[in-house]
Amino acid sequence: MPRFLLILAWPLIEIGLFVVIGGWIGLWPTLAWVVGTAFAGIVILRIEAQRGAGLLRKGLMGAALAPDAPVAGLMRGLAAVLLILPGFLTDALGLLLLLPPVQALVKGAVTARINIIGARAYAQTQGRRGNGGGETGGETVDGEWVEVPPGHPDGPDRPAGRNRPSRWTEIE
Repeated sequence: MPRFLLILAWPLIEIGLFVVIGGWIGLWPTLAWVVGTAFAGIVILRIEAQRGAGLLRKGLMGAALAPDAPVAGLMRGLAAVLLILPGFLTDALGLLLLLPPVQALVKGAVTARINIIGARAYAQTQGRRGNGGGETGGETVDGEWVEVPPGHPDGPDRPAGRNRPSRWTEIE
């Protein structure tokens, strides 16, 4: 219920801030602030997208990433989105997320939650496998295979327009 009330109150708070701050500083400075923070948010979002692509490339090449790099990038991306949205409250929250002390607080809370979820998921998968490693436990699955010679009607080089019915229709 509190989340629902927060979602309902958010636009009302933003409208109230627009009226109060807009009346205090005037129309044109208010519009300049909204456009300027949206532009700054777009620039930050583009920088974060490029940084994320670089980290992805490094990760695919086997380079080790800092453990908090995804969380920091996510916070800067969220800050950019908050800056893009029109409103003084969203701008204030976006600017707060760009501050290193606030990032450190949020990182601590987020990484603690991620570690708990990760440990729980790891324990569940290990318990399901029944062993400590990533092996299948030595289980053997029996199966049959048939080699189809080239030119055979069921082979991979059959004519493109030929669509043979399923063998399920051949059950007696």
